[in-house]
Amino acid sequence: MADEGALDGLIEHLGRTTRMNAAEARRVIEEVVTYFADTVERFVRRRHLELQAEQYRNDEIFERIAAELRMRRFAAPALTARQIRRMIYG
Repeated sequence: MADEGALDGLIEHLGRTTRMNAAEARRVIEEVVTYFADTVERFVRRRHLELQAEQYRNDEIFERIAAELRMRRFAAPALTARQIRRMIYG
Protein backbone atom coordinates (compact mmCIF):
# COMPACT_ATOMS: atom_id res chain seq x y z
CA MET A 1 0.00 0.00 0.00
CA ALA A 2 0.97 3.64 -0.30
CA ASP A 3 3.15 5.47 2.20
CA GLU A 4 1.52 5.31 5.64
CA GLY A 5 1.09 9.10 5.83
CA ALA A 6 0.05 9.58 2.22
CA LEU A 7 -3.61 8.90 2.92
CA ASP A 8 -3.94 10.68 6.27
CA GLY A 9 -5.92 13.56 4.75
CA LEU A 10 -8.38 11.16 3.14
CA ILE A 11 -8.72 9.19 6.38
CA GLU A 12 -9.45 12.41 8.28
CA HIS A 13 -11.97 13.46 5.62
CA LEU A 14 -13.82 10.15 5.85
CA GLY A 15 -13.85 10.47 9.64
CA ARG A 16 -15.45 13.92 9.38
CA THR A 17 -17.99 13.01 6.71
CA THR A 18 -19.01 9.52 7.83
CA ARG A 19 -19.44 7.63 11.07
CA MET A 20 -16.20 5.71 10.48
CA ASN A 21 -13.35 5.91 12.93
CA ALA A 22 -9.78 6.22 11.65
CA ALA A 23 -9.13 2.45 11.68
CA GLU A 24 -12.31 1.74 9.72
CA ALA A 25 -11.57 4.50 7.21
CA ARG A 26 -8.01 3.20 6.69
CA ARG A 27 -9.32 -0.34 6.12
CA VAL A 28 -11.88 0.88 3.54
CA ILE A 29 -9.26 2.95 1.73
CA GLU A 30 -6.83 0.02 1.66
CA GLU A 31 -9.56 -2.20 0.20
CA VAL A 32 -10.35 0.34 -2.53
CA VAL A 33 -6.68 0.84 -3.39
CA THR A 34 -6.19 -2.94 -3.54
CA TYR A 35 -9.28 -3.32 -5.73
CA PHE A 36 -7.97 -0.81 -8.27
CA ALA A 37 -4.42 -2.18 -8.13
CA ASP A 38 -5.54 -5.55 -9.49
CA THR A 39 -4.04 -6.60 -12.81
CA VAL A 40 -6.12 -7.97 -15.67
CA GLU A 41 -4.51 -11.39 -15.25
CA ARG A 42 -5.17 -11.57 -11.49
CA PHE A 43 -8.75 -10.40 -11.99
CA VAL A 44 -9.45 -12.98 -14.71
CA ARG A 45 -8.00 -15.84 -12.67
CA ARG A 46 -9.81 -14.80 -9.48
CA ARG A 47 -13.17 -14.32 -11.21
CA HIS A 48 -12.81 -17.64 -13.02
CA LEU A 49 -12.34 -19.44 -9.71
CA GLU A 50 -15.22 -17.52 -8.09
CA LEU A 51 -17.62 -18.28 -10.95
CA GLN A 52 -16.55 -21.93 -11.10
CA ALA A 53 -17.37 -22.19 -7.40
CA GLU A 54 -20.85 -20.89 -8.26
CA GLN A 55 -21.22 -23.76 -10.75
CA TYR A 56 -21.04 -21.68 -13.95
CA ARG A 57 -19.73 -23.42 -17.08
CA ASN A 58 -16.61 -22.07 -18.80
CA ASP A 59 -18.48 -20.66 -21.82
CA GLU A 60 -20.70 -18.65 -19.43
CA ILE A 61 -17.70 -17.66 -17.33
CA PHE A 62 -15.70 -16.40 -20.31
CA GLU A 63 -18.61 -14.30 -21.58
CA ARG A 64 -19.26 -12.85 -18.14
CA ILE A 65 -15.58 -12.05 -17.51
CA ALA A 66 -15.33 -10.31 -20.90
CA ALA A 67 -18.34 -8.14 -19.99
CA GLU A 68 -16.92 -7.35 -16.54
CA LEU A 69 -13.55 -6.40 -18.02
CA ARG A 70 -15.18 -3.71 -20.16
CA MET A 71 -16.58 -2.06 -17.04
CA ARG A 72 -13.55 -2.21 -14.79
CA ARG A 73 -10.42 -0.13 -14.24
CA PHE A 74 -7.02 -1.72 -13.79
CA ALA A 75 -3.70 -0.55 -12.48
CA ALA A 76 -1.46 0.90 -15.13
CA PRO A 77 1.70 -1.04 -15.89
CA ALA A 78 4.95 0.36 -14.55
CA LEU A 79 6.44 2.66 -17.18
CA THR A 80 9.99 3.87 -17.62
CA ALA A 81 10.77 7.55 -18.18
CA ARG A 82 11.52 6.68 -21.80
CA GLN A 83 8.12 5.04 -22.28
CA ILE A 84 6.37 8.05 -20.78
CA ARG A 85 8.39 10.43 -22.96
CA ARG A 86 7.48 8.40 -26.08
CA MET A 87 3.78 8.61 -25.16
CA ILE A 88 4.02 12.36 -24.96
CA TYR A 89 6.31 13.12 -27.88
CA GLY A 90 5.85 10.05 -30.06
